[in-house]
Amino acid sequence: MRVFITGATGFVGAHVARRYAAEGASLRVLTRKTSRLEALAGLNAETVVGDLREPSSLRSALEGCDALVHVAADYRLWVREPREMYAANVDGTRELLGMAREAGVQRVVYTSSVATMGFRSDGTIVNEDTPVGLGDMIGHYKRSKFLGEQEAIKAAQAGQHVMILNPTTPIGPGDAKPTPTGRIIVDFLNRKFPAYVDTGLNLVDVDEVARMHVVALERGTPGERYILGGENLTLKQILDRMSTITGLPSPTMKVPHSVAMGFAFFDETITGRLRGKEPRATVEAVRMGKKMMFASSARAELELGFRVLPIYNSLRAAIDWFVEHGYAPAYGGPKA
Repeated sequence: MRVFITGATGFVGAHVARRYAAEGASLRVLTRKTSRLEALAGLNAETVVGDLREPSSLRSALEGCDALVHVAADYRLWVREPREMYAANVDGTRELLGMAREAGVQRVVYTSSVATMGFRSDGTIVNEDTPVGLGDMIGHYKRSKFLGEQEAIKAAQAGQHVMILNPTTPIGPGDAKPTPTGRIIVDFLNRKFPAYVDTGLNLVDVDEVARMHVVALERGTPGERYILGGENLTLKQILDRMSTITGLPSPTMKVPHSVAMGFAFFDETITGRLRGKEPRATVEAVRMGKKMMFASSARAELELGFRVLPIYNSLRAAIDWFVEHGYAPAYGGPKA
């Protein structure tokens, strides 16, 4: 089976590509001119240079492929020019799916995000059937992923064999960029996390997410959404887990959302708008944090055989990887 994978140079996509390679698939992977290629080291794959914002550059890459696994996305919580994000996450997805149909690609797995779900501020555990609309989406990333997911649903409704996966917050080794969640780990390891806000995330093992990308190709129902999640934890619980692993102190000061909002506004204005760099905190991220992103993976467990794994090992693997690759100094505390 020949599989075209987008996003293979990224955190989740690299794990997906290696999982397909382990299953014996012949790989063709998308790279951009600016892509870091360390994630592809040792991987037997044909590389194609292109860009989702220029979908015509991907047409030839789909020729002769049996499946498309579309993992790539513009994942940033702050963008100076939002149109670029919508061009990649919405327009790029729509055009790529259309070209896959024209090329006779039989099956598609589209990697969406749990960000498209209808989260609440009271910590309610949501699922794929929790009511949600575009108005519930905070920030350009969530809005663009929601609209991109709608394109995948429309394609499935029109008869294309498209399965939709919604990972929560993947954790594990190899988060080179790193992702916003990876930055939480790196900041903690560098003792740059003096306080926390009252928010919650669902953390999932990145290898299990990758496994589901293979399984969904065969067992997924076209047009169905599948949340891939692990443990529902508050931010404080996550920090405490990292403290247990490393021996580093966990912050004890809780900051009100109003204070965090003030800092984010200042950082976004000075760092983002005036200096043109990505701020460490954004207004949209603080607004998102008012909602507990707790989710259930029951549908994926039942229909795909997804496994909800304890996050300890994944968190420890991520921490060790960041230390080994120079993102943070070695920690001297106990590894419980």
